Amino acid sequence: MSGTLAHIWRHPIKSHGREELAEITLTEGKCLPMDRRWAVAHEQSCFDDASPRWQPCREFSTGAKSPRLQAITIYVDQRLGRYTVSHPDRVDLTFDPETEGSLFVQWVMPISNGARTLPARFVRAAQAMTDTDYASISMINMASHRALEATLGHAISPNRWRSNLLVEGLGAWAENDMIDRRIRIGEVVFEVIERIRRCMATAANPETGERDVDTLGTLKQGFGHQDMGVYLLATKSGHIRQDDKVELI
Repeated sequence: MSGTLAHIWRHPIKSHGREELAEITLTEGKCLPMDRRWAVAHEQSCFDDASPRWQPCREFSTGAKSPRLQAITIYVDQRLGRYTVSHPDRVDLTFDPETEGSLFVQWVMPISNGARTLPARFVRAAQAMTDTDYASISMINMASHRALEATLGHAISPNRWRSNLLVEGLGAWAENDMIDRRIRIGEVVFEVIERIRRCMATAANPETGERDVDTLGTLKQGFGHQDMGVYLLATKSGHIRQDDKVELI
C-alpha cells in the first residue's frame, strides 16, 4: 500500500490561519515546525501565562466557536519573524508574534462570535497546541475526503480539516486500518496513533467562514462515525516534500 504526499500545511496560530509549504524538516517526537505554536486564549480561559503548558482546545478561541476564523490565511516571514494574516472581511495585518500579539487579538475580534467567549490573550506554550496532549502531526487521505464529497453530491475544500499532510493514492478509509502501524513519508518515519474525531469547525467554508455543510451529520449517517484523518507521531527525523512517496513499513 503506497501513496503520494500531495500537500503540506501548517497553522502557526491555532484555529487562526493556514499556510502551504513545499517541503519541511521534521524532528523525532515533535510537531511540524511552527504548527500551532501560538493560540488565542479567550476571556474565560484558565491558561497560565506564568507556567505555560499544553491545554485542551476548550481554553482557546476556535473555529468550532467562531466559524469565521476558518477563512483566515497566514504568511510567515521567517527571516523577519513576522506574520501576515488575511481574511475576506478584514484588512491584512502584519505583526511580530513575539511582541505584538495584542494587535492580532484586536484584529480578530470583529470576526469572532460575540455570542461566545471573546478572544483575550495571544499565548504560547512549550509544546505546540494541537488537539492532542502529545506532539501530533495530522494526515488526511484524500480518497476518504472524496468519499464524503460523493455522499454530499458536491466538492468541498479539504482545508476544512485543518490537517498537516494530505495524501493521494490510497484507498478510501485505508488510514483507519493503519492504527498502531508505521509509515514512511520521504525521509521521515511515523507511527499512526489514532483516528481524528471531528468537530463543528469543519462545517465552515474555509474561503468564506460561513457554515454551509453538515460535515458531522454526513460522516455519521454515511459512514457510521465522525472521523476524518489520523494523528501521526514522528519516530525518525528527516525531510519531507510534496510528491514524496507514502508507504507502510
